[in-house]
Amino acid sequence: MSARHCALLSAALIGACLAADAFAGSHAHAAQGAGLIWRGDDVTARGVVNEVAPAWERAGHGHVQLQPFNTASGIDALASGQADVAGSARASDGSAEDANLIFTPVAWDALVMITSASNPVRSLTLKQVHDIYYGRIHNWSEVGGRDAPIDLYAVASPGDGVEFSLRQLLFGRGNQPVAAPRLYVNTRKLEDGVALNPNGLGASTLSDIRGNPKLKALAINGVAPSVANLADGSYVLYSPLYLVTNPHGSKAAEAQAFVDFAQTAAARAALRQHAVLPFQDGSALASMDRSRRSRILAEAGARASHIAPAATPVSAPGATYADRVAVAPTSPDTQAARRALERRRAQDQAAAAAPEKKKSRLSDISGGIAGMSVSSLAHASGTATTINDPGANGTDFSKVVADANSATSRADLGGKTYRVAKGDTLASIARKHALDAARLRDWNHLTGNRLRPGQWLRLSRD
Repeated sequence: MSARHCALLSAALIGACLAADAFAGSHAHAAQGAGLIWRGDDVTARGVVNEVAPAWERAGHGHVQLQPFNTASGIDALASGQADVAGSARASDGSAEDANLIFTPVAWDALVMITSASNPVRSLTLKQVHDIYYGRIHNWSEVGGRDAPIDLYAVASPGDGVEFSLRQLLFGRGNQPVAAPRLYVNTRKLEDGVALNPNGLGASTLSDIRGNPKLKALAINGVAPSVANLADGSYVLYSPLYLVTNPHGSKAAEAQAFVDFAQTAAARAALRQHAVLPFQDGSALASMDRSRRSRILAEAGARASHIAPAATPVSAPGATYADRVAVAPTSPDTQAARRALERRRAQDQAAAAAPEKKKSRLSDISGGIAGMSVSSLAHASGTATTINDPGANGTDFSKVVADANSATSRADLGGKTYRVAKGDTLASIARKHALDAARLRDWNHLTGNRLRPGQWLRLSRD
């Protein structure tokens, strides 16, 4: 997917995240004259360039101006001549834009699933990580944690380095849309968000979170992410970090010299101090890469896909609700939530067509909804993401996380019901009625345990 699919974020958004001089135009670059401008993702900055650039300068070369933000900004700046070297936590994505650039791997870094240090979960399986991103697992209790929703975070551009590399491993394609409604402009902001939320989960790299006591990197299949486990391949989620150059750039020769320097003994010694493995030290990782990817896909229950990316990715900045509905992951819970939403829509429309009847008396409404289409979701409360199954007709909703507070009418629920009183919790209601809390949550399409006084709950499946 082209880096432009990350949609260059609005000037206001970028301005909030970068100093103004970090995004100076090509005129400022030309005025600077000597030295190189490096721009790219935070991961490559902290894992590689923060160590290599000072060593380059100490060796008597020119100054390197560092402008860390994200992969897409680096690729675009390099292509447009506003930067001389870019940093990327992914390889070329095969786009026409990337095809004109040279991606040189200089280090290996572990891709890590991060959560708050206070979260009791210590390890996930590859299958669990896949299913969380795909929208099949929603609660920490499903993976051995607390009864709390999993708040999945992602970088707004699915073509960004860490996101692209992880999704390529888990799904067989780096542009796979995922069920992550919480989006950030880069990995640094994502890490800040996860650190503040005990239920948060997101992807980063081992070098990027090193020394951050607020974050915990989860083991995968019981193997903790570490440089040693990365080096021997026992920790399977890893990816190269790249320096990218433009052979047609005004400083192409100097930029290539910088990339070559990053592979010298002096630079490699600096990299080893920063939780990354110099690329040359991981020759065994390169040789086992194909078999590793096949093994991960098999365990996750996925397969490599060559399907072209959607025109508007689910997490692209500016994507409309309709865009998201067109492309998000499938969850079994979605069908029930979708049917409930359609029932409410049908009842509202039927009531509006018969104003002489009391609109609150849904028992007076007769007829089916099989032929009815939903033209708007303006009144739906909650979040929704979807993906079209290539084997289906493309009309099914996949992942709709309904807000329990949307069930405002007892008549909407039918069957045995209970009205939430002040001080009630999901667990106390379940005990009072000899029910299982998980079933109670499922019957009412709850994504967590939050209730409000006056809310009606269904106490049976029907």
